Amino acid sequence: MCNDYRLEVDIASIAEDFSDLKIKIKMPEGTPNVAAREDIKISDTAPIVRTVEGERGAGELVNRRWSWPSPGGKPVYNFVSEDREFTSGRCLILADGFYEFTEPMPGEKRKTKWLFTLKDHDWFCIAGIWRAHPEVGEAFTMLTMAPGEDVAPYHHRQIIPLARDQWADWLDPDVPAHDVLRALPKGSLPVTRIYPPQTAQAALL
Repeated sequence: MCNDYRLEVDIASIAEDFSDLKIKIKMPEGTPNVAAREDIKISDTAPIVRTVEGERGAGELVNRRWSWPSPGGKPVYNFVSEDREFTSGRCLILADGFYEFTEPMPGEKRKTKWLFTLKDHDWFCIAGIWRAHPEVGEAFTMLTMAPGEDVAPYHHRQIIPLARDQWADWLDPDVPAHDVLRALPKGSLPVTRIYPPQTAQAALL
């Protein structure tokens, strides 16, 4: 499952896109100071938009830690979505790509790294939840589901990128989770091989 993603789009552009969708973005902690990052990894701090309690059509843009510790100490960076409603703590995780890893290719020692992006969009949102944890404070995790057709050749689970018309619904806890959390149609998530590097889009060999 996803343990590495990317965000290189500036926050100003992101705020404009939310405005175009008539989602009011609040910044209670000021504009997040977010440098462009090719790799956001578990326990890093990154921007999310979370539900504003009692206010539909709005979200709070804040920086929070990715993952909280489980009772056994392992990081909770992905969270199974099936058969859960998530009536509180919903958030949108801002990204412009996410990575999956497969076995090393012949002659290589490192795993093969693949980048998924969203077709025809510079950036997108991943469905997530956030929680307050006594050890690390407020933190978020990505929701997962059975893979759609684009991700299935690469992994048996996938995170859940949302289409833009789903963002407001995910921020509204009154909208049932199963109405929002679904795989995008085939061809929505183009994939590029990052390592070993190549110059063209690649399909899994």
